[in-house]
Amino acid sequence: MSSSWGERIRVSIFGGSHTKAIGVNIDGLPAGEAIDWEEILKQMSRRAPGQDLTATTRKEEDSPEVLCGLLEGVTTGAPLCAIIKNTSQRSKDYSQLKRLPRPGHADYTAFVKYGGHNDVRGGGHFSGRLTAPLVFAGAIARQMLARRGITVGSHVTHIAACGRDDPRFDPVTVSPELLKRLSESYFPVIDPEVREEMRTAINQARMDQDSVGGLVECAILGMPVGVGNPMFGGTENLIASLVFGIPAVKGIEFGAGFAVADMRGSENNDPFYMEESGLVRTETNHSGGILGGITNGMPLIFTVALKPTSSISREQDTVNLETGENSKLAVTGRHDPCIVPRGAPAVEAAACLAALELLAQSGMLS
Repeated sequence: MSSSWGERIRVSIFGGSHTKAIGVNIDGLPAGEAIDWEEILKQMSRRAPGQDLTATTRKEEDSPEVLCGLLEGVTTGAPLCAIIKNTSQRSKDYSQLKRLPRPGHADYTAFVKYGGHNDVRGGGHFSGRLTAPLVFAGAIARQMLARRGITVGSHVTHIAACGRDDPRFDPVTVSPELLKRLSESYFPVIDPEVREEMRTAINQARMDQDSVGGLVECAILGMPVGVGNPMFGGTENLIASLVFGIPAVKGIEFGAGFAVADMRGSENNDPFYMEESGLVRTETNHSGGILGGITNGMPLIFTVALKPTSSISREQDTVNLETGENSKLAVTGRHDPCIVPRGAPAVEAAACLAALELLAQSGMLS
C-alpha cells in the first residue's frame, strides 16, 4: 500500500481513521527552519471536524505530537515525524461494511486487492481522516514558503445545488492579502454572503440523507520563473500527483482548464509584455502560470473537483460479499454531508508541499 510521495521532500502518511493514531514522516526538510506552532494549529483547526452542520459531528482535537525532527521549535534536518491521536472512534458503526461495500467508496476495491484484510472502520487508510497529517505537513511547508516570498490560499467556488458561486480569482492580479485571509478561514470564500447560501444547500442535502460535492480554486503566488520540468516532471504533474492523494478529489484543471477546448489560439494565448521593472508578464493568464510544465512568473492557479461524500444514510443498492447476493445498505455513523469546506485546507497543503518540492528540485531550497 503506497502512501509515500516526493523525491527531495519525501512525505509518508500512515494510520487509519480508527487506529490509535495517524501520522506523517517528512524527510528532506532543510535544517534551521523555525516553526511557529500556533500557525500549525491554525491550519489544523481549519480541517478539523465538528465545526458546523456542513461537517461530521465527530469531534477530534487534531493536536499533532512531534516525535522527532524539531528541537526547540527549529528543524534539525533529520526526518520530522508527527502523530495525531484518534480519540472519537465508533467502530461499531462500520461492522456491516466488511460484507456490504459502500457505493462510491473503496470498500469493494480494497476488499479485492487486500483479500478482505483491509480496515473498513471509518474507511481505514482510505478515509478523509488521513488529510489531517497532510495538512500538518503542508503547514510546515507553508512557513518555509512564506520566508521565500510564496503565498498559498484557496476558496470554495462552487457547491452542488447552490444557486450562486463564489467569485473566481482574478488570474492576473490576485493579491497575497486575499490569499492570506482565505488561508486562515474555515469554509473560505471571497464573498461571505455566498457562504451562507452554500451552507443552506449543504444542509438540505443532509436533511435529504444525501451529500453534495463542489469545487475549490487554489492559487500560489511568488513562485520564481523557471521552476519545474517538461514532460513527466512538469509542475502540473507534480501538483496533481499530490492533490489526487486527497480521497474525494476526482478532477483538476490549471488556468482556464477544460474551457480551452472552446477557444481559438488567439483567445487562449497569453500575450507577453515587459514591465517597467524589467519583468516579463502576460496580459491574461489562461495558462494558470505554467508553460511547458515550467512556471512563468504569473499566479499559479488550479481548480479541484471534490465528489459528494459516499457515506450517506439514504438506502442504496449494493452486494453482499459473503452470500454473493444483491442487497441494500443505509450507512450509519457520523459523516460530512459535504467534504468541500474541509477539503480546501487539504488542497492548500498539497499545493504547499508541491511548491516546496519544486523549489528543492530546482536547487532553490537551502
